[in-house]
This record gives sequence, C-alpha cells and structure tokens, in this order.
Amino acid sequence: MKIGYKNSGKAILIIGLLPLSFMLSCNKSYLEVPPQAQQPVQQFWQNQNDATEAVNAMYANTRGWTFVAFAPMAIESLGSDDATTGSDPTDGSVAFMSQFDNFTVTSTNRELPDFWNGMYIEINYCNQVIDNIPNINMDANLKARYIAEAKFLRAYSYFRLVRAFGDVPLRLHLPANSSEYNLPRTPKDQVWAAIEQDLNDAESVLPPSYSGPDVGRITKGAAQALHAKVALYQKKWADVVTFSNKVIQSGLYNLFPDFEKQYRIQNENNSESVYEIQCTYLPNNVPASNSQYCQIQQPRGGFDGNGWGYNNPTQDLVDAFEPNDPRLNATILFRGSTSAEGDLIPLTAANPMYNYKSYVPFPVYVNDNGGSDQNVRVIRYSDVLLMNAEANNELGNTSDALASLEKVRKRARDFAIAHGAPANTLPPVTTTDQTALRAAIYHERRVELAMDFNSRYFDVIRQGRGTAVFGPMGWKAGKNEVWPIPQSEIDNSFGVLTQNPGY
Repeated sequence: MKIGYKNSGKAILIIGLLPLSFMLSCNKSYLEVPPQAQQPVQQFWQNQNDATEAVNAMYANTRGWTFVAFAPMAIESLGSDDATTGSDPTDGSVAFMSQFDNFTVTSTNRELPDFWNGMYIEINYCNQVIDNIPNINMDANLKARYIAEAKFLRAYSYFRLVRAFGDVPLRLHLPANSSEYNLPRTPKDQVWAAIEQDLNDAESVLPPSYSGPDVGRITKGAAQALHAKVALYQKKWADVVTFSNKVIQSGLYNLFPDFEKQYRIQNENNSESVYEIQCTYLPNNVPASNSQYCQIQQPRGGFDGNGWGYNNPTQDLVDAFEPNDPRLNATILFRGSTSAEGDLIPLTAANPMYNYKSYVPFPVYVNDNGGSDQNVRVIRYSDVLLMNAEANNELGNTSDALASLEKVRKRARDFAIAHGAPANTLPPVTTTDQTALRAAIYHERRVELAMDFNSRYFDVIRQGRGTAVFGPMGWKAGKNEVWPIPQSEIDNSFGVLTQNPGY
C-alpha cells in the first residue's frame, strides 16, 4: 500500500537544540497527523494519538531534503568512481557538488551542514519518541513498537554520521539542562556500540512484516540487515553472518526477477525490499509532494521529464559490467536510448548518461511533481546476500560464500539468457582462493548495487581500497576516509567540536 504525506497544520515542540515540527505527515494510518494549531509542548505527549503523531513526523522527515537529496548525494555518492556531479555549468550548485567529486571540499562547503543537521534533526525526532512515549498510558504493544521504530531510525542516522565524519556527538536523550546542549565529539567506537544496541533493541520488538496501510514500516528484517551492515563496516565478520543469516533464513525475502522493474513505482515494497523510504504524490499539495531524491537525478534537457541531472554514472562504471549483464542497461540510462517504459532520452540531453534506478517515466514525472511518488530503496535483499558472501569468505567458509554470491549472479544470468543472451553469460564463480573470491564479491557488489542509494563510496573505503580506487581522482589516505566537520558547527560550539585531520 502506498504511503503518502500531506501538510496538516503545524505543531512545534521545542525540546533541546532542535525542533520537532509536524509539518509533513501521511495520508495513511501510520503517518496521519490531524489539522491543528500550534500545540504547546506541555499539552503534548498525553495520549496514544500524540504518540502516533510524533512517530508519523519521525517517518515523514526521512523523505526530506537533507535526508535524501543534495547533501546525501554529495557526501555518500559523488566521491565514488561510479558517480560524477552531472548537470551543467549553468547550474550554480555544480561548484559545491563537484568539490566532493574531485576531493577539494573544505569545511565551509554548504552541503556539509545540510547533511549534519539532517541526521541530527532525525535523531532529535527519534529521541523525543524514545524519551516521551514510555510515560504515555497507551497500548503496551504499540508503545514498544513505536520505540523500536525510533531506535532503528536513530541507529540509521548515526550510522550515516559516523561513516561520514568518524567521531560525532552522541546524544541518546533530550538535554536535561544547559550543560548537555553543547556536546563534544564521541569516539566512533562508542557511537558504533550505541548503534548496535539500538538495533538489538529494535530487532527484539519489531514484527517480521506488516499488512494493509502499515506496509512500509520498519521490520525486524530491516533491523537485522542494518545490523549486518554495521558489523560489516567494523569487520565483525561473525556478526555479519549471524544477522544476514537471520534475514535469509526468515524466508520473507526473495530476489525480484526483473532487475529494472523492481525500482519502478508499481513494484515498491516488493519481495527484495528490506527497507525503503516511503514517498507519495498528493495532488494540490506541492510542499508535501516535492520530489527530493528522484527529480535531482532525472535526465536534464529541454524535453518532457526535464530533471536536474545530478549524480550521474561514469564510464568507469559502464566498463565494470561483464558482457551481456542485463544490470548495465537497468542501471544506466544512456543519452539517445529509449527506456523500457518507452521514453526517448534525446541526443540533446545535457549529460551522456543518468541513474536509471531513480528514474521516473516521463508521464509519471510530469504528472506527479517531478517523481515525488517513487520510494527510495535503501537496503535490498541482494545486498544482504552479498554481505553474507563477503563475511563468509573472510571467515574461510568458502562454500557458503559462493552459494550467496551465486544467488545474486543467477538472477542476472537467468534474466539475460531468457532475453537472448548466450548460455555462458555471467558464469558461476567457482574459485576457492580467498583473495580471488574476495575480488569477485567486491566486483559483484559494485555492479549489483551500482547507483543504489549511497552504496559504493564508503564500501571502497571500508575495504581499505581508497588509495587504489580513488587515488587517481585526488583521494588521500589519512584524510579522505572521512569528510570535514562543518565549520559552522565548530563555530556554533565555540570550539568544543574539533576538525578532522587534513581539513
């Protein structure tokens, strides 16, 4: 069931440094905030309806500008060899975005505070839910689930922060007094531990699945998959296997047969989707129906469906695909080609190629405010399988690693052969050499997850290959493993926050 957002009045709760603003909500049950005037904080957190509104706002914020748009693309995608800035020099944002592409970014780049604040605003929403809902007299099971959902989203936000900046301030509760407002950076090991605790708590409560209007909420499988990814970044290989196996053995997830079609609106929340951010278009409600993620990457040029053309694939990515791999043309939309939906990308388009995974067919794009109806896919089942393969290989469990890797390749192979490719397309990987198998898994992660929501850049860094892969682009070891702390945040903290080395 599609989940939607609407403007429904504004209730602002000022708690701590950041506001909880109920400016967007959903037209389905789990994001329903009734119209109201501004509601004083002392009158809120009184009943189950208040709890529901708070959780709705927490979810609604995840499809906002600072959570999925310019800043996340800059910080989590543009540094990779898969993506380039795109657009054209007439767009004033190119200068800011390109600094991430060529590693010339400084602490005053405007995208840095956008990303930083976007994550901490979401954390503030989550902390308000976690701190206040326990005191409400309401259905006990719903109370526990709401808190678990908040812990997942807090964990996800901190995961993105620690991956991007290293040590970051760790705030797990609302400030109790003025001395708790200005926090220093917390060592990243402590941040990772807090993330893992939140995910353990969430997993123990969240249901395996939902039905009806609740489809799209965070599930137990989402918590397990994110925990596997968190362990992957820390090289906790046994934990990666444990949590990815939980997802695999649940029997709830399967690879969607048509790789390209799984990203289209009609196939949202499909069998391969472990976690995706819910979006919708609401007619006559432009503020709630902004496109955020999709419009920014839509093909740029003077034709139907004219987007902004940012975050575009590179030729290096094109060259990484094996012959006849159907994922190439399901990942990259080339200038002069026609999409599977029948849209011609004319030769006059501003850029040579675009992200097909975020693509919205022209008629839909024109009629729903630039692609605002298309969900953002965050974790797919194929990612879980490849995490499982990588961890098993590192532990010497070669047969298990090969089995998980083969599931991903077989989906692409079967589709290719069914559409006329030779029988030897994408042959199974059979090597039992750990180094060779590691390279094969790294390759598969690249082509399978290429141009997914912010995957490749930090993958390469956690693998210890930053210099080898990104060095020719200007990446420097000892510096570019993380981005600079926003100078505005350092200034606002009166020097309590410190800068990362090299910036």
